[in-house]
Amino acid sequence: MEVVKVEYTVREDYIETNKENIKAVIEELKSLGDKGVKYFVSNQGNKFIHFAIFQNKEATNIVPNLESFKKFREQLKTGAKTPPVSEDLELVDSSFPFFN
Repeated sequence: MEVVKVEYTVREDYIETNKENIKAVIEELKSLGDKGVKYFVSNQGNKFIHFAIFQNKEATNIVPNLESFKKFREQLKTGAKTPPVSEDLELVDSSFPFFN
């Protein structure tokens, strides 16, 4: 299992565009029918936190290869107030299975 957290802030005038781009990524993930990715996002004003849990190392390649994610990443270059900072997290334990 791979877990990644990404944090960044965007300009006030870019918040809605960022939300739309995130929604497009999620919709493309859903359309794949792959159950190996769990993706969360927290919107705190202009601060965004993305949290992704991948079933395995191979699954980490799914999101970066999505056309919607490529568009999201490219547009974020102009909309970001602070650049994305990525952090790999380690699952210590769980009382329930993440993937069935």
